[in-house]
Amino acid sequence: MARSQEATIPDAERPGASEQLWSVFEFARRYRLAKREENRLLMLFGPTASLHVLLANAQRHSLIS
Repeated sequence: MARSQEATIPDAERPGASEQLWSVFEFARRYRLAKREENRLLMLFGPTASLHVLLANAQRHSLIS
């Protein structure tokens, strides 16, 4: 039986959620951010950033007033 490559990587070398690089475009789509907020994140971090940084800096405006 073949083992996956991921199973052979030690836990210490696996990237955690905070180290995963995400596309700002994909993050904005998944979290339904406004285009203006997507552009703000792009200006701050460029096309990719860690998930932790994106979650900490993204701002969603309420749809209900």
